[in-house]
Amino acid sequence: MKIKAKDIEEYIQNIPEERKEIFAKLMDVIRNNIPEGFSEELGYGMPAWVVPHSLYPKGYHCSPEVPLPFVSVASQKNFIALYHMGIYATPKLLNWFVKEYTKHSKRKLDMGKSCIRFKKMDDIPFELIGELMQKMTTQNWISKYESVLGNNINQ
Repeated sequence: MKIKAKDIEEYIQNIPEERKEIFAKLMDVIRNNIPEGFSEELGYGMPAWVVPHSLYPKGYHCSPEVPLPFVSVASQKNFIALYHMGIYATPKLLNWFVKEYTKHSKRKLDMGKSCIRFKKMDDIPFELIGELMQKMTTQNWISKYESVLGNNINQ
């Protein structure tokens, strides 16, 4: 489900009514726990937190005019998705999250490479997501991003 919006407020207004409260709570958890320096914006058509060009002028290697993506959330057709690039790039962080998830949710973890899918709105582990957000600063993410891409990053 693609939600057309010009900004985050409009995005949230266009979410199905039964998801608005949960989605807003998820956004608040991220906002209240993500380290200073990340910038909130609409990225790739969904609410996102990025490393702004003021901190990382190179931008995203695929599209240097785009700030470096880090976290996004989306209301998809059958679930709410949390996209966390740090989990994708950092096996230690992924392992921590997978282990901790069982302590915070009675449901099986439904996850892709960087996408965590929440199909049941009543069992989103907000406390764990808050902890996850605190695990990586902008500088940690820039360092990890550059180490993973190596010489493939635009100069």
